[in-house]
Amino acid sequence: MEKIDRRIVKSRQAIQTTFLQMLVKEGFDEITVKSITEQANLGRKTFYLHYVDKYDLLDKIVDDHIVQLREICDQKKDMGIIEGSIIWFSYFEQHKLFFASLFKSKYASSIRSKLLSFTTGEIDNKLHKDSRPLIDRNVFLKFLGTATMGVLEAYVLEEIDSDIEGLATQVVQLYEKLMN
Repeated sequence: MEKIDRRIVKSRQAIQTTFLQMLVKEGFDEITVKSITEQANLGRKTFYLHYVDKYDLLDKIVDDHIVQLREICDQKKDMGIIEGSIIWFSYFEQHKLFFASLFKSKYASSIRSKLLSFTTGEIDNKLHKDSRPLIDRNVFLKFLGTATMGVLEAYVLEEIDSDIEGLATQVVQLYEKLMN
């Protein structure tokens, strides 16, 4: 296994930490590479050694979240649907400031699309291949994925006042009603 230089890890960590703090405080649209590097006390050249621009940085952070969500999905396979959904929704609650900052951004459509694709894929993995034969599977998946992401977005933006267990349970109940 190749050992990664600690300076590289430290630089990436400083860039990402500074970016995330600025994202919550200022919003994505206001952040510049210059402001990141100044606040992280790094040179712009260092930033560009690791990332193409702020969009690339954000994409890599979102990709890391998707990896973590995939691990959660793998872990919850043996759980009941409500318990597994509570874990899923809890992840978004733990990272609420991050996702709320993203959803408020003009750039959010790209992030929504990436999360929707992931969510739809996970829902597809859970559905029996012969379920809902009267409805086009792609339409059904898009509907469920979009609904789930809409509820998550409304939760992190505090448009829904609910505890995470209640929210996850209600979403599962809606899925079950649609499946019957």
